[in-house]
Amino acid sequence: MSGLNRTDRPYDIVLFGATSFAGALTAEYLAGHAPEGLRWAIAGRSAEKLERLRERLPAGTEVGVLRADVSDPASVRALAESARVVATTVGPYVTYGEELVAACAEAGTDYLDLAGEPEFVDLMYVRHDARARETGARLVHAAGFDSIPHDLGVYFTVRQLPEGVPLTVDGFVTADAAFSGGTFGSALNQFARQREMAAAARDRRRHEPRLVGRRVSVPAAAPRFAKEVGAWALPMPTIDPQIVRRSASALDRYGPEFRYRQYAAVRRLPVAVGGVAAVGAVVAAAQLPAARRWLSDRLRPGDGPSPEKRAKSWFSLRFVGEGGGRRVYTEVSGGDPGYDETAKMLAESALCLAFDELPKTAGQVTTAVAMGDALIDRLRAAGIRFRVASSR
Repeated sequence: MSGLNRTDRPYDIVLFGATSFAGALTAEYLAGHAPEGLRWAIAGRSAEKLERLRERLPAGTEVGVLRADVSDPASVRALAESARVVATTVGPYVTYGEELVAACAEAGTDYLDLAGEPEFVDLMYVRHDARARETGARLVHAAGFDSIPHDLGVYFTVRQLPEGVPLTVDGFVTADAAFSGGTFGSALNQFARQREMAAAARDRRRHEPRLVGRRVSVPAAAPRFAKEVGAWALPMPTIDPQIVRRSASALDRYGPEFRYRQYAAVRRLPVAVGGVAAVGAVVAAAQLPAARRWLSDRLRPGDGPSPEKRAKSWFSLRFVGEGGGRRVYTEVSGGDPGYDETAKMLAESALCLAFDELPKTAGQVTTAVAMGDALIDRLRAAGIRFRVASSR
């Protein structure tokens, strides 16, 4: 029986890692937007910190407190068995994440995380997708700014284009925002594991069924000046194109042949050149343990941008889709991408899995495949904009 139907469990949603920077924001969002009758709990290693977080939530918030630690497998299994949906912010996921994925796959519990780590996502597919399909668990990774606006933005764009014809979509990302210590640490960890990441990707390709009768590609994007958005377009070392590829492979609506490319959009050439150099320098430094420790010390886990900084932050993803003689320009946009909007996306995804009428899926699935239109509707109602800018 699917985890969706297991209403006998004490909680609809459990938020694991609730006292982290992103976790606390997600708890606050859930407390402010919980539908009547929601049974939910916050979970983590420290009961004392969880109690302090509960005291900070609005008066009258009914929320359980569960202690669980990834170093204690029995506590993680008990956590998975107590909920219909578990959402976790505990990263780096490649270090701390697998025990919970395994427990949710075994218990038939729907699982959500904020993982932007390709190695972790590929390893979890190889090790736990098959069992999750048997139990009905939906394992959804990258349910924050990585990669919901990209995945659902492409899905939204494709739905504006003709059916049954080859389609192409280019995505252009602009944002003004800051990192938290946890996010920066996860990125450094990923940059330092290039060989492991490549090995996990190869292993996944050996296990994934081949696509028959359709073709989906996400070629490496080359730097260029993009006239369609009036900006320099730079390739981005993120998980988003891989997530989009998996959605396109799973859904026939993306057409018999589909191609996606993703870029950072930068108006001024000197800024573009400097950005490429900066990313290259961080990737190179991450290969050296001493340099990686020094960089990690600049921003520690638990640190994050102030409410004032987050209030001024924003993101915009512009998509150019073409096919069947039609071209469409769409946009997905919102406020602070890394934290306020990521907390909103994770919380709304959990509510969507728990309560909405959704396609029947199981195993490792993307947000577009698992939730699609229902999650777009939720995010629009929560203030994230999906719009068609123009078409011809």
